[in-house]
Amino acid sequence: MKKILMGHNFIREGFAALDGKFEVIYPEKELFSKADVLRRIKDVDVLVPNFSFQTDAEIIDEGKNLKLIANYGVGYNNIDVEYAASKGITVTNTPQSVLEPTAELCFALILATARKVAYYNHKLHNGVRLDWSLFGDLGVSLYGQTLGIYGMGRIGQAVARRAVASGMRIIYCNRHALPKEIEEKYNAVYVNFDTLLRESDVLSLNAPATADTFHLMGENEFNKMKKTAILINTARGQLVDSVALAKALREGEIYAAGLDVFENEPKIPEELLELDNAILCPHAGTKTYAGRMDMEREVAKNIINFFGGGQIDKVN
Repeated sequence: MKKILMGHNFIREGFAALDGKFEVIYPEKELFSKADVLRRIKDVDVLVPNFSFQTDAEIIDEGKNLKLIANYGVGYNNIDVEYAASKGITVTNTPQSVLEPTAELCFALILATARKVAYYNHKLHNGVRLDWSLFGDLGVSLYGQTLGIYGMGRIGQAVARRAVASGMRIIYCNRHALPKEIEEKYNAVYVNFDTLLRESDVLSLNAPATADTFHLMGENEFNKMKKTAILINTARGQLVDSVALAKALREGEIYAAGLDVFENEPKIPEELLELDNAILCPHAGTKTYAGRMDMEREVAKNIINFFGGGQIDKVN
C-alpha cells in the first residue's frame, strides 16, 4: 500500500476518500518539523505539505521513493518545483477550492478599508473617541470607483464579479489580454501596469510570487498611485515592499491597505502594526471550515487521480 506523509495534523473529514486505499501518516501534534519529515520520508510515495512548509531540495533528495508532492494550497512558492521536476516528482496544488473563499476575503478587505469598518470597530472597542459629526472620519464610497486587478486569473475574476455587482469599473493588467468574451463579462479593460497604478481607486494584487513579481509594489509604484487609492493584497507577501508600503501609508501617498499576506509570515512588520490605515489578516483567505475541507478534498482527488490516471492540478 502506498504511503502518504501528511505535513500537518489535518482534520480527517476531507481526506475520507483516501481511507483504505493508502497508508496515511499524520503527526501526533499539530505538524511535522523538517527534521521529522526528513526522518520519515525515505519510503513515502506522497508528501502533503501545507502552504507554509518549505519543501526544499534536501527533503526531495531524502524522498527516495517520492512520486508526488500534493500541496495543500494554491501557491507553491514553498516548494522547489523545478528541482522536484528534475527528479521526476510531480507537484500539484489546489486552485479550485481556494477560489471563492479567497475572493470573498479580498472583497471583505476592500469594504473594510474603504468604509473604515475595521478602523471604527477597533476604536470603539478600545474606548477611543471617534468623530460622530457629519464630516468626521469619512470613509470612501466604492460605487462608481475603479477597481484595478493585477493578475486577472480565476481569483481575480471572482473578485471582479463581486466588484461589478457593487457598481465598480474594472481595469486589469496581465501578461496577456483575456479573451474578449471574458472581458465583456466584467466590462473589463486591459491596461498596462503604469495605467493600472495611476487609474485604480482600489488596486487588488492577485498574482503568484515569482521572480518577476517580487516587490512589484515599491516606493516608485506607490508614488504613481492616487493619494485616495487603496491597496489590497491577498496573493503573496513577496509582491509588496512592506517598508515602502508603511511609508506610503504613513505619509499619505495612498489612503489605506488591506493585507492578508506578508513577506515573512507569521511575522508582521512593526511599522504596519502601528498604522490605523493598514487592515491586517492572518493569511485567512481560505480560513473557513468549508474552505479547508474543500482544500482537503482537492488534495485527495489529486492523489487518487495521480495514481489512477485521472485529471490532476499539476504545476510542473
